[in-house]
Amino acid sequence: MWRQIVPAFRITAIFTILTGLIYPALVTAVCQAFFPFQANGSLIRSGGAVIGSTLIGQNFHRPEYLQPRPSAAGNDGYDPTASGGSNLGPTNPKLIERVRAAAAQFRHDNPEATGPLPADLLTTSASGLDPDLSPESALLQAGRIAGARQAPVAAVRELIEKHITGRAAGLLGEPRVNVIETNLDLDRQFPKH
Repeated sequence: MWRQIVPAFRITAIFTILTGLIYPALVTAVCQAFFPFQANGSLIRSGGAVIGSTLIGQNFHRPEYLQPRPSAAGNDGYDPTASGGSNLGPTNPKLIERVRAAAAQFRHDNPEATGPLPADLLTTSASGLDPDLSPESALLQAGRIAGARQAPVAAVRELIEKHITGRAAGLLGEPRVNVIETNLDLDRQFPKH
């Protein structure tokens, strides 16, 4: 019996060291050497302090900022410790009311936005923390942002268009605009007085 158990313990110990210690340490070292920004959470710093991440959505309420899609993460949304969607079905009255309220609020804040609204302005993502908007959703907000910043609408639209990221390798995903990166660029280009 011990002839079988001792080799099993040895193999378990060897693979625990290889896959539990050596491999993770090697991957961490490679990532830190070649991709330090991504390996450390894609954190954005201002004045030495972390103000956000390009990977996690944040809420922006003020009219001079690009506003993200709604969030169901946590009681007030955008809570990274409570990431998750609402899990409400398409016929659920709570979802229907929330979408109607989001549409009414968006139209109130952006009166120049006419026609159908993109779905990402009205619905939450699966994580509730999506940091991106569709280009259409971002561009619909250009008028409000320009008015709040006393900047030309065309210049704000151009800045938003500059932040459009296309499909990965030209095939994967959808074009998108990162909200926090765009808002930081808005603060640089058109500071609010």
